[in-house]
Amino acid sequence: MAGATGLVGQAVLAALLTDKRYTAVHCVGRRALALKHPKLINHVLDLPGLKKLPGIAHVDDVFIALGTTIKTAGSQAAFRAVDFDAVVAVARAAKAAGASRLGVISAMGASPRSSVFYSRVKGEMEEALAQLGYLTLIIARPSMLAGDRAALAQPERPGEHLALIATRWLKPLIPANYRAIAGEAVAQALISAVQETEQGQRVLLSGAMQHP
Repeated sequence: MAGATGLVGQAVLAALLTDKRYTAVHCVGRRALALKHPKLINHVLDLPGLKKLPGIAHVDDVFIALGTTIKTAGSQAAFRAVDFDAVVAVARAAKAAGASRLGVISAMGASPRSSVFYSRVKGEMEEALAQLGYLTLIIARPSMLAGDRAALAQPERPGEHLALIATRWLKPLIPANYRAIAGEAVAQALISAVQETEQGQRVLLSGAMQHP
């Protein structure tokens, strides 16, 4: 698991720790999590430069919820280091450790041919992951996320706040793929798809991940 401190990542981690199908959850990141759990093992690693997973003998499934914004990262290069380099490095290292199923959080509108830098990097990341040879690859493309970023010590994202308000008041008029979506809903959909898909690549659009 990489990206366990984010809005979706913390929901993925919480679900994995309570899932009886997993006996251990290895979290990789720049710093150890404050959370303690009998199944949780922390690994402090430099993700963009990751070549292998030291201390991890074998991996079955891998979940990646890494992501930042250009504003938070400080530059386009710093953003790409997280949303492309780190994501691909973790996926490659996990594959080398035996992982056959990968679930990753991308973004709505991701395309390697997009004129928008953010969307283009996300699309290039998806393409790079598809080349790694995973038996199962699940790509989740949520729309604006709904959740309490302040509780995670993350800066507020005005766009997400506005999308949540719009969804509350105009839900019947907004296509499902464009409604704000809870991080927990994305996490549940991603884990279920990874566990239920025998092989192949599958893209989860935001509308398909919405709770009824």
